[in-house]
Amino acid sequence: MLKIYGRRSSSNVQKVMWLIGELNLAHEHISVGGKFGGLTTPEFLAMNPHGRIPVISDGDTVIFESHTILRYLAARNGKAPFWSHDAVVRAHAEQWMDWSQTALQPDFLNGIFWGFYRTPDAQRNWPAIKKCIETCSKHFLLLDNLLKKQTFICGDTITLADIAIGTMLYRYFELEIERPTVPNVEAWYKRLQERPAYREHVMIPFTEMKEKLDY
Repeated sequence: MLKIYGRRSSSNVQKVMWLIGELNLAHEHISVGGKFGGLTTPEFLAMNPHGRIPVISDGDTVIFESHTILRYLAARNGKAPFWSHDAVVRAHAEQWMDWSQTALQPDFLNGIFWGFYRTPDAQRNWPAIKKCIETCSKHFLLLDNLLKKQTFICGDTITLADIAIGTMLYRYFELEIERPTVPNVEAWYKRLQERPAYREHVMIPFTEMKEKLDY
């Protein structure tokens, strides 16, 4: 049985759960992290010495890091549209996965979600937060321009790139921050919301993390 370790309110766990839902994989979810604790136990550290979620175990195989897990599950199950035997097709999706992890995620999740939402008001570094909001706006304008001519990040079919980036949309549009006008991103977001797995695994309230740096 495929096992997924992590709390459902973690955006990185949500990426994995969303793909599992899309692939309709039988699985067991084990809640760890946040209020559930368990990240520093010898058993968990034996699976991930970094003590972070998500982690999966698939028989004797244990994997951590959300994007590596996405690639593994897609390849393991070999189903389009999330996996292709064409290296070029995979690279087109994976370049956007890497972009989300090296550009969008640091500015949004680390800079805005952590810096603004999860940090108590008295401790917020507003110059840093505003800079991240401005940079993040540029990221979303870039995506908006891309989505002028296609339905999903890599074309007319959903891929792992949509999962890596799209998981952040729910929080981005729910936070009380300044946002640019991005009609094409909003249309893409509505298309993602039509997917049952997205609604179930990504559109999860996150108020439990408000002003909680130690959650």
